[in-house]
Amino acid sequence: MNRQDRRTISREYFEEDRLAEHHFRSFNAFLDKGMQQVVDEKETIDTDIGDKEGQEPVYVELGDIRILTPRVREADGSEELLYPQEARLRNITYAAPVFMEMSIIRGGEDEPETVVDSTETKVGRMPIMVGSQNCNIQGFSDQELIEIGEDPVDPGGYFIVNGSERVLMTSEDLAPNKILAEHDTKYGDDIQVAKTFSQRRGYRALVLCERNREGLLEVSFPSVSGSVDFVTLVRALGLESDQEIVHRVSEDPEIVKFMLENLEEAEVQTTEEAIETLGKRVASGQGKNYQLKRANYVIDRYLLPHLHEEGAEDEEIRINKAYYLCRMAEACFELALDRREADDKDHYANKRLKVSGDLMTDLFRTALNKLSRDVKYQLERANMRNRDLSVGTVVRSDVLTERLEHPIATGNWVGGRSGVSQLVDRTDYMGVLSHLRRLRSPLSRSQPHFEARDLHATQWGRICPSETPEGPNCGLVKNFAQAMELSQDIEDEQGLKRELSSMGVEGIPGIDSIERTTPADD
Repeated sequence: MNRQDRRTISREYFEEDRLAEHHFRSFNAFLDKGMQQVVDEKETIDTDIGDKEGQEPVYVELGDIRILTPRVREADGSEELLYPQEARLRNITYAAPVFMEMSIIRGGEDEPETVVDSTETKVGRMPIMVGSQNCNIQGFSDQELIEIGEDPVDPGGYFIVNGSERVLMTSEDLAPNKILAEHDTKYGDDIQVAKTFSQRRGYRALVLCERNREGLLEVSFPSVSGSVDFVTLVRALGLESDQEIVHRVSEDPEIVKFMLENLEEAEVQTTEEAIETLGKRVASGQGKNYQLKRANYVIDRYLLPHLHEEGAEDEEIRINKAYYLCRMAEACFELALDRREADDKDHYANKRLKVSGDLMTDLFRTALNKLSRDVKYQLERANMRNRDLSVGTVVRSDVLTERLEHPIATGNWVGGRSGVSQLVDRTDYMGVLSHLRRLRSPLSRSQPHFEARDLHATQWGRICPSETPEGPNCGLVKNFAQAMELSQDIEDEQGLKRELSSMGVEGIPGIDSIERTTPADD
């Protein structure tokens, strides 16, 4: 291919305004499906009304959510369409009203349910990305853009909050719900560790399965201090017999020998004993009934939360968790026997990128929880004063608005992250394009992290090899390659799995109940 052909192809490629395409696709997916999914997760807002004798329980049911295009309310009360240039000049936020169906329901449990009030109400305002599907300049011709003060070649892909242009930085992270095996030598001994970042509905739990210096397996996960014996945990999950545990880990004679050592050292032999032992760990000093209840709650809630499937039986979910832990144990043993190499954390197959839509989903989930707490408080206060309960009086729209606008304006995101949103670099046009295609690593700038900063072979064609800052950010702040395309979530995950299964692929998550993963942006 000669130089002229390459220029023609490049020109055709970039005629389609692809430079901020990953931001648009991600944010549009958030508006189309992400917001509704978060609302469906929440489903209801429970209240303490009804706890006292003689009171009927009251709760709020959440329905469909819809979002308009950006508008501004003038001093005379009228509402007009808002365009980006006007938002910049007037130092206001380019945001659209959000409406949600809400129903206050009295009754439940043993009482018959009655709908006290049901209506669609304004719950707040959502900042809108310039150029996205809900933007007022979407589909305008160059001449129309010039007439309203917009630059026809401006790529969009950023937000306008209080008149400032803010871009959400694409963030790089280790792939969730994937087993990564590695050697741990921080104490001088070679300890094999298999870990997975189990992620579901915004909650992220690190689960570690490690083979200690005695060759015994231990598992650590949130809400349990220290580590739990592997055999105790899988027995608590329902894998009781020695034969079944060994079979689920591996049929390899060398690994079977390692597993038999673990079974000989096992403290418990039955599921009941295992749950009792776990209960003593998570609720020491409490009554036996409370210990059992707490142990069951911990393994259902905090251990591998990504394996929770809607509508699945508890026993089925627990067995899936036991099978997953067996896969982690197998990874540790294979690493100890040099049957596999340690997973490379810097390999791009082991990474996922959080784009604007994913970051806004995290933010909206937190904002909706805050709104839910406020609605609960307002309902209880109105009930205590014997006022009529209505949706319009218990929803304060500024609660959601503040929780959405403030993080974008300051860059301080949920989860303690900072610098997520930044002022758009308007030094020149190339600076804008560079800023929109930048991605950042969550690693600390003050640590060496030599391997993370190095150029990795799997970045070829994905990451620009030369555009990175000098100094402490070197290699941690990167930029996309010029013609890089970012793949989004797979739409029909189960359909894809069935297709692979029909082609003879074994060990597919969710098909054979061994492992379940959720794809994220790649």
